[in-house]
Amino acid sequence: MDGDVMIAGFFPLYTLGTDRRNSDASHHESNTLFDFKYYQLVLALAFAVEEINKKSSLLYNMTLGFDIYSVDFRTWSAFENPFIWLSGQNKIPNYTCMGESKFVSVLAGTSGKTSAQIGTLLELYGFPQLTFGAFDSALSDHGKFPSLYQMSPKDTSLAIAMVSLLLHYKWNWIGLLISQDENGLSILAELREAMAKNRICVAFEHMISDSTKTQLINIMAIQNQINKSSANVLIIYGNKEYLLGLMVYLGQFLITSKVWLLNSQCDLCIGRNYFILGSFHVPLIFSYHHEDIAGFTDFIREVNPSKYPEDFYLAKLWFLSFNCSHSDSDCVMWENCPHDASLEWLPGQIFDMAMSEESYNIYNAVYAVAQALHEMFLHQTEEPTMGNGRWWVPSPAQLHPFLKNIQFYNPAGDQVILNEERKLEAEYDILNIWNFPEGLEFKVKIGEFSPYAPYGHQLSVSKDMIEWATGTTETPHSVCSESCGSGFRKSPQVGKAVCCFDCTPCVENEVSNGTDMEQCMKCPCDEYANTERNQCLPKAASFLAHEEPLGMALDCVALCFSTLTAVILGVFVMYQDTPIVKANNLCLSYILLISLMFCFLCSLLFIGRPNTVTCMLQQITFGLVFTVAVSAVLAKTVTVVLAFKATSPGRKMRWLLVSGAPNFIIPICTLIQVTLCGLWLGTSPPFVDTDAHSEHGHIIILCNKGSLTAFYCVLGYLGSLALASFTVAFLARNLPDTFNEAKFLTFSMLVFCSVWVTFLPVYHSAKGQVMVAVEVFSILASSAGLLCCIFLPKCYIILIRPDRNSLHGFKDKIHTGRKKPS
Repeated sequence: MDGDVMIAGFFPLYTLGTDRRNSDASHHESNTLFDFKYYQLVLALAFAVEEINKKSSLLYNMTLGFDIYSVDFRTWSAFENPFIWLSGQNKIPNYTCMGESKFVSVLAGTSGKTSAQIGTLLELYGFPQLTFGAFDSALSDHGKFPSLYQMSPKDTSLAIAMVSLLLHYKWNWIGLLISQDENGLSILAELREAMAKNRICVAFEHMISDSTKTQLINIMAIQNQINKSSANVLIIYGNKEYLLGLMVYLGQFLITSKVWLLNSQCDLCIGRNYFILGSFHVPLIFSYHHEDIAGFTDFIREVNPSKYPEDFYLAKLWFLSFNCSHSDSDCVMWENCPHDASLEWLPGQIFDMAMSEESYNIYNAVYAVAQALHEMFLHQTEEPTMGNGRWWVPSPAQLHPFLKNIQFYNPAGDQVILNEERKLEAEYDILNIWNFPEGLEFKVKIGEFSPYAPYGHQLSVSKDMIEWATGTTETPHSVCSESCGSGFRKSPQVGKAVCCFDCTPCVENEVSNGTDMEQCMKCPCDEYANTERNQCLPKAASFLAHEEPLGMALDCVALCFSTLTAVILGVFVMYQDTPIVKANNLCLSYILLISLMFCFLCSLLFIGRPNTVTCMLQQITFGLVFTVAVSAVLAKTVTVVLAFKATSPGRKMRWLLVSGAPNFIIPICTLIQVTLCGLWLGTSPPFVDTDAHSEHGHIIILCNKGSLTAFYCVLGYLGSLALASFTVAFLARNLPDTFNEAKFLTFSMLVFCSVWVTFLPVYHSAKGQVMVAVEVFSILASSAGLLCCIFLPKCYIILIRPDRNSLHGFKDKIHTGRKKPS
């Protein structure tokens, strides 16, 4: 398309190879493989030029034009067409046979290498080169490429965008396939940093060289590692130069279904056989976000060879796509083409109607040149026409000052900045390719990422829009180790990445209520862990309550025995004038029975919820009443011994018995115990305490002894009295007592001591309610032993054998007792 000012476009309109099926290799055009997907670049240039030419206010009725040249990906042939464009068909260096040039800028570079090769040549002539491929940091060297401008935004947020998607689907075990160039090394460092911050691990990592030989050597190793790895997500970054062969190979021979996270340049690597890939693998493409260009789709829809008859490439596309040849010859007959044929009919993998990133960059590049020309004309002091009436054409070098500082909004409303330091961060659309039979594809936007959104809301994904691999409806997993649920914590595996771990159950009284917890949390003292170890529950208060079966049983036993003691006391009062009652020291018997009654009743202080009063009364009451009881037994034992000694011939101890000396044993012994208890209460009295560790799920409410020394002094003193009583009774067991009082006292103290000797080890090994129950049981058992061993035989005689409770029976028993020794 001719114009007053021209733009040269170098586009990769052919593939890397040729069609060897055509035996006539001399016909270069016939054996060339066309890549019609790139033809959209030509249409984007044509659309932008036509749109600008319709706006007379932008270039003051000056028109833009363009020429299109094909450029090869191969570095050794990338110079060919640019050199012809500069020098003419004669290809004489530093000379041109083309006359006066109207070209002011060049559009080139789908890849960094191509841009660098062409840029080196164009720098000799000062031509501004606007690249429409992906941003390449190697081209940012303004000392080496001062005339090169990159239209594409920087990939400063691509790593964060990809990691955000990984976090969204909880993928943390990832494979990396990165091109071995400056861009690849840069994105690799950014990916590593972002992944490390978010605890995402690299399962394997490969750098892909652009060398075909190196790729062939490594490609089998890469395939084996991908198939063996448990990583189901791969991040693939690079451009067509690096990844074309690898992508085709992986798509056809990779066995395991994988999710591919691709940058937009990799989209071009998914060639015409994509139906093999898409049916088995899931590509998610991060494409630069841009607004739709109004009218572009309609423009493409109306394009046909009749509209652009000079475009032989379009004619070839029409010929191959719509079967326009005559039945008897290969001559193209437009009459044989469908009259309503349109590029819209072509499948997406051959020609895409949606504007690609490169096409959008070309559109902006054309507007950038127009804006620069507009600014240049505004700064001209002379009339911009020459004397012969033709437009004055600026030299390419004059355009640089205006291109460097250009900043404008394109018709779609997007801001365009060529200065790399002031470029905005890119926003990304996430695309998924839906596949249909015969390789038909349809790109669907399933999400977007904006670095300008608030943190946590930068990524948005429509989960229902993603087409996962064939036969799969669930989101794939890509983890080294399955997540540890609640009740477990992560335990790192030695020598492996942090994403590889074992799940270890939380120990007792520790919980984890989340997923993949590093540590279990210890429950507070007043709470305990449930069985699943995922929640702390309040501990129930535990004490020996009157309402519980054990408490009720002990209450009943205590009341029954205290009632029995009262009955026995009543019997003794009723039969106080009988010989057997008189013979057993009536006063001491009353004291012992009353003290035993209080012994049974004091056990009730140990049952029920402890409080300050009951805690102080428990041990003090127990110590005092048992001291009275044991000292009464001691007094009765001493009385028996004195009675026998006083009646023996030649003994002079009758005055001790007559004076009532044994009766002083009780107040003296009790006074000593009262002193010990007073010291206990005065120094460190018992108090209410809690034990949250001894019994799972319960807080034991108990009475703390306060001073263990005082407690054991009271208990030890009581034990010493019992031992003294047992010793005296044992020594007097064979005395010829009328009613075997010494033997009964001996046996009663044997039972008493046995109970309390057994009590000590059991008490110290028990916890909670059992500990209290043991002490109550010991109190009841020892008291019952005294009651039964001393008083039941007497009650038996009083109530059942009254014949033996008379003076005659008493004398008969004395006579019988005196005869037995002989």
